[in-house]
Amino acid sequence: MPTTPALTPTHDQVPTLYVIVVYAVIIFALWNIPGARVLINPLKLLTIGWHELCHITMAVLTGGSVTKVSIDPDTGGATHVEGGIPFIILSAGYVGSTFFGGVLVLSGFDTLIAKIMSFIIGLGLVLPLVLVRDKLTILLTICYEGLLVGFWFIDHAQALRWYCLFVGVMNVLFVIWDIADDKYFRKANDSDATQFSIMFPSIGAHVWAFIWMVFEIAVLIGFVLLGITCFKRTPDDMRTEADQFLPTR
Repeated sequence: MPTTPALTPTHDQVPTLYVIVVYAVIIFALWNIPGARVLINPLKLLTIGWHELCHITMAVLTGGSVTKVSIDPDTGGATHVEGGIPFIILSAGYVGSTFFGGVLVLSGFDTLIAKIMSFIIGLGLVLPLVLVRDKLTILLTICYEGLLVGFWFIDHAQALRWYCLFVGVMNVLFVIWDIADDKYFRKANDSDATQFSIMFPSIGAHVWAFIWMVFEIAVLIGFVLLGITCFKRTPDDMRTEADQFLPTR
C-alpha cells in the first residue's frame, strides 16, 4: 500500500478540511445575524473570555496592573490596564486566540487531542458565568456542557472532534468576528484593530484588521498542515489510541 506524502491529506482527513471551511461560514453567519447570535452566546463568551485572559496575562507579565475587565457576548470584551507594555499587551489578545484556536483545530484530526481539549472547553464555558446574569445564556451554557459530555459517549468520543474543531475555528479566526462586530453592530467595546489604530494613528483600523487576518489565516494553515502531517490516522486508529485515555463506548 503506497504511503501518502506528508503534506497530502488522507481520505479520512479530507472531511476535516471541508468542515473547517463550512464552520467558518456558519460562525460568521451566527455571529452576525440578529436573533441567531444568542444561540452561540456561551461559545462567544468562551472565545472572548480567552482573548481577554491573554491580555490580562501579558499585562501582568510586563509589569502592568489590571483595573477592570468586562466580558459580554453583545458588547464584546475589554481589559483596562495601567502600566506594562501596551503594544505587547494589545497583541496578546489576537495572538493568544489564534494559537489556542490552532491547537483546537488539531482536535479535528485526532480524537485523543479532542478528549484532552474538551476539559479546557468545559472549564472555559463555565468560568465566564461569574460575570453573566442572563438566564437564557446560562441555560444555553448548560446545554453546551451537556453536549460536550454527551459527545464523549458517541462513537468512542469521535463526535468530540467536531465540537472542538468548531470552537477552534471560532478562536483561530477571532479577528474576523471582532471586526464584523465593529462594522455591523457598533459594539461598545472597540475591536483590537481599532485600538491599534488609536495607538498608531498613521495606520488605519482596516489596515490593522488586514494584517491580523493574514496572520490568523497563516497560522490556521500552519496548524492544518501540522494536523495533516502528524495525524494520519484512520477512525479505528484514533479509537484505539483514544481508548487509552478515559475509554468510553
